[in-house]
Amino acid sequence: MSEDLRDLPHVALSRQAHDRHGDLRTDGHWLEDQWDRAETQVLVVAGTRVRPVDGRIVWVSSQDAPEGLRLLLGERDGAQHFAVVVDPAEAPGPRDEWVPLRGALPALAADGMAAGPLVLHAIGLAEWLHATRHCPRCGSRLEVEQAGHVLHCPSCGRNHFPRSDPAVIMLVTDGEPGSPDERALLGRSPVWPQGRYSTLAGFVEPGETMEDAVRREVEEETGVKVGEVQYFGSQPWPLPASLMVGFTARATHTEIDVDGAEIEDARWFTRDEMRAEAEAGTLILPGGVSISMSLVESWYGDTLPGHW
Repeated sequence: MSEDLRDLPHVALSRQAHDRHGDLRTDGHWLEDQWDRAETQVLVVAGTRVRPVDGRIVWVSSQDAPEGLRLLLGERDGAQHFAVVVDPAEAPGPRDEWVPLRGALPALAADGMAAGPLVLHAIGLAEWLHATRHCPRCGSRLEVEQAGHVLHCPSCGRNHFPRSDPAVIMLVTDGEPGSPDERALLGRSPVWPQGRYSTLAGFVEPGETMEDAVRREVEEETGVKVGEVQYFGSQPWPLPASLMVGFTARATHTEIDVDGAEIEDARWFTRDEMRAEAEAGTLILPGGVSISMSLVESWYGDTLPGHW
């Protein structure tokens, strides 16, 4: 990763990656030994939700963890981390205190995303286990193995593994790079509040490269044609099971013709226009730890006001 990308917001989600111990997930004795250690930390997950306390993600000791499905996350800072998935009906505290991952992002940001990779790992597994109950081949009930990372079918013997659906997210530009006239393309969903714009995005289709997905999605949503596509960076995004892969792209045809379904409006912005409208509050840009924010501010060359 280049030096100029190290401090971008989305990188915080994976800056402190943990050792996932993939080779030890089948070792029952080792798993029990690690669970019993005093320094072991456990994240309680109610279905697919977590419960921030006082604006922070809370980890408990294994002795204080409730009974539930144990998922091995891995080791960081000398301690093993697990998640325990419990039935939402049996989760402690009021139901409305348990939030999905998107609702927990402010709590993760409050810790500087230190626990981000672990929490995203836990929620990604919990979402997969929640959605995958029966074997797609024969319909039999699946059994959880390898500390939550494999679902085994006892009927046909097939193993099923967690999946991440690749999605592309891109900032399309036009004009001489770095010049005052260079422009960036942003669009808005019809369900968003007035003034909110963001980078374009979409899922990769079967048999399609990510670069071609960028070109197809941009043209489908806005009518703009794209030529050169360059990789920018990526981030885990288990909402419920995506890997967001970021790109920059150069337009070859700039006339806008939105699809009206996914994109209600799209606009070209120079850097001066983007700054002026963001300061005036007429343009609301992506915020938080999203790679969308990283794409926009990397192109702009500085931080911008007016985030979601």
